[in-house]
Amino acid sequence: MQDYLDICIASQQLTIYEGGSGVQSYPVSTAKKGAGELMGSECTPTGWHKIRAKIGADQPLNSVFVGRRATGEIYSAELGRQYFQRDWILTRILWLGGLEPGKNRYGKVDTAWRYIYIHGCPEQLMDGSPQSHGCIRMKNADVLDLFDRVKAGVKVYIHE
Repeated sequence: MQDYLDICIASQQLTIYEGGSGVQSYPVSTAKKGAGELMGSECTPTGWHKIRAKIGADQPLNSVFVGRRATGEIYSAELGRQYFQRDWILTRILWLGGLEPGKNRYGKVDTAWRYIYIHGCPEQLMDGSPQSHGCIRMKNADVLDLFDRVKAGVKVYIHE
């Protein structure tokens, strides 16, 4: 069995599979609006994906990203209060691309064009419930660990 990541929306868990066995699991937060593939839906897309790009390899923990670029800011509670309206993308980005034409690839369901990522977020947003705008949020230390364990191109299966 090829190595892959399994993201279960129901349990809010991401598991790394190697050789057919789960070797590491992390809590995640998927979309507040549930599962769905349509652009603009703010839902987490399901099905088979791959990591199309790894972004932020040399950035410090809690680095802030906007448009997939580090801003030079380091997230703090004070920064969070100052820019309370931001959807915080922190530490690392694993940009997903859909592998299933018509389901999560091409047209109005394309995961990559929807800018769906696995990324870090402020720790207080990780309360065990779905709270994102479509992405898969992780604790910063966890996304750093995951980023260092996986390569671009690894498959990701997202399901309810």
